[in-house]
Amino acid sequence: MVEEKREYEMGLPNGVGEQMLAHAFEKFDVKLEQTEWGPKLIGDYDELVKAREFLENAIKDRLKELEEL
Repeated sequence: MVEEKREYEMGLPNGVGEQMLAHAFEKFDVKLEQTEWGPKLIGDYDELVKAREFLENAIKDRLKELEEL
């Protein structure tokens, strides 16, 4: 019996840029879906958790860069 992987959805917060998304796609097994409520990442729960942590850190790093200007 083959176990089917369940896919989950995660909405993207404001501030996620194209470059951040591109890096997330390279690092994690997730895909992007555009909905009428905005973009969502689709994938395995564990991959989405890792992608969320990556995006949160990327946003924090970008905010620190902007504060130093």
